[in-house]
Amino acid sequence: MKTKNIYNYTLALLLVCGVSSCDLNEVPVDTATNEAVFGSESGLDLYVNSFYDLLPGTDVGVFQDDDISDLVARNGVDNYLAPNALSPVTSSGWSWADLRNINYFIENAEKSQVITKTHYLGVARFFRALFYFDKVKRFGDVPWIDKTIDVNDQTTLYGPRTNRFEVMENVLADLNYAIANITLTSDPSVTRITKNVARAYKTRICLFEASFRKYHTQYNKQSTANTWYEEVVKEANSITGFTLHEGPSLERAYRDMFIAKTAFTDETILSVALSASLQVFSSANRRFISPTYGNRPSLTRRFINTYLNLDGTPFTSKAGYQTTPFVEEVKNRDLRLKQTIRVGDYKRTENGIPVASPPNFTQTYTGYQPIKWSYDERFPYDDESRNDNAHIIMRWAEVLLNKAEALAELGKMTTTDWASTIGALRKRAGITGATLTTLPTVADPYMISFLGGKFSNPILLEVLRERGIEMIFEGLRTDDLKRWKLGELFQTAPMNGMYVPALGEYDLNGDGTKDVYFYQGTKPASTTPGIAFVDVTPSTAVGRLQLSNGTSGEVVWNPGQREWADKKYLYPIPETDRTRNPQLGQNPGW
Repeated sequence: MKTKNIYNYTLALLLVCGVSSCDLNEVPVDTATNEAVFGSESGLDLYVNSFYDLLPGTDVGVFQDDDISDLVARNGVDNYLAPNALSPVTSSGWSWADLRNINYFIENAEKSQVITKTHYLGVARFFRALFYFDKVKRFGDVPWIDKTIDVNDQTTLYGPRTNRFEVMENVLADLNYAIANITLTSDPSVTRITKNVARAYKTRICLFEASFRKYHTQYNKQSTANTWYEEVVKEANSITGFTLHEGPSLERAYRDMFIAKTAFTDETILSVALSASLQVFSSANRRFISPTYGNRPSLTRRFINTYLNLDGTPFTSKAGYQTTPFVEEVKNRDLRLKQTIRVGDYKRTENGIPVASPPNFTQTYTGYQPIKWSYDERFPYDDESRNDNAHIIMRWAEVLLNKAEALAELGKMTTTDWASTIGALRKRAGITGATLTTLPTVADPYMISFLGGKFSNPILLEVLRERGIEMIFEGLRTDDLKRWKLGELFQTAPMNGMYVPALGEYDLNGDGTKDVYFYQGTKPASTTPGIAFVDVTPSTAVGRLQLSNGTSGEVVWNPGQREWADKKYLYPIPETDRTRNPQLGQNPGW
């Protein structure tokens, strides 16, 4: 990706596109430079760089996409869930400029005499698959267009939408073409689209489609779901050259991937390389830590409870787990926990000096404060968008989870499959015991409840436990809830935090210094420097913390009213676009 090749991207658009457009009837203009672009391999390579902008942007990043999910307490309520905020008038995303750019390239590259053109056509069709996958997830039925539209083609310009299932068959065909024709198998920078990248994305896309067909039963496509699950397994088995990153220590291996300036190539399949010298940054630290800039995302206790003990047993199988204080509940747990949130001896640096940094209640709502993706150095990262750690988009762990879920849904998981997928992930997390090699036979009642009673298969439940833990803050959770048809969890999942036995001062990292003071009424005096005061006076007001039992219990955050309706599985078609083309119709319920 060459740090998204900003200069190449701009140049490619200048060479090829004579206009910047948003509507279906505005098309790239053929110019005198057409032969220069499509008559040489360098021209084709230059053009396909323009497609990389379809990958997730780095400022907000994939790390913020989970903020509206059931696992995260955040500042306020997103418009997707706020009552009466999402409507045909406020809806967005019906933009087709990227598709026109891709189709224009495909049409011209197919006529090119360049011997290696099929590789570049493969890259183009990979990006067309991504474009349509995103559109189908958002809107359902969308017009399938595989050519550059002439301004006089009224039939196409103002035609109806194509059935989403037909579109997804075309997406699968594009992915298969990409896999067959992209000649680059691997890329040392893990920033270019390769055959393995296309295969990995195919596992993600086919898993979404399989689950959607199985659980959204109103479409009567359940009988076709297994075909898509089989595609996941087949493609996952075709990917070679990757393993789980372990590094010099399992105590840091997981987190190190997300704060490395250069992505680890053993596990990373695709990333965006950020660069201070090129002024290409993300805002990870500010989004996670700043009390004013980002959403202040905090993990919920409901989710933290799913992390296993190091011996492989469920934390929720312990008597009294519900009232275990924070400093104790984080001990002897899955090593990913201490690499995802602030616990124990976690430190941040101030002017180069390590400083003990327990959960900071001026920045977190629940006490489960994330560190994944964020540098430990405060300056300048907390105050400026200056993160230059690699932005990981796809990695081997996800492929293993995609394969494991498909196998579990197919009823084909073997002990060998388990050990090489879920067992391998747990081994990297420092977990020991039979859970690494033995298929579970008893469903964990906590996980049944955690997933709304939707699943009861013990193997599938453990796969989904691992998916939530391993992939948190990597932008997959909201899509997972949608494909499993668990949208109600957007509204009902509690925004709960650590357990507080009584009002007063608490040492959250066990270093002998009090870190937080929970009080009601008048703010008390304290002689502890830097202690955070948290007012938990009972209140139903938005933006307030309280304790679940009044003067004790779990911290509970009230971000405001969240509202779910099944019509939200699909966004409404924007009103302006329906006015332009009445044949688009509208999605159910809108």
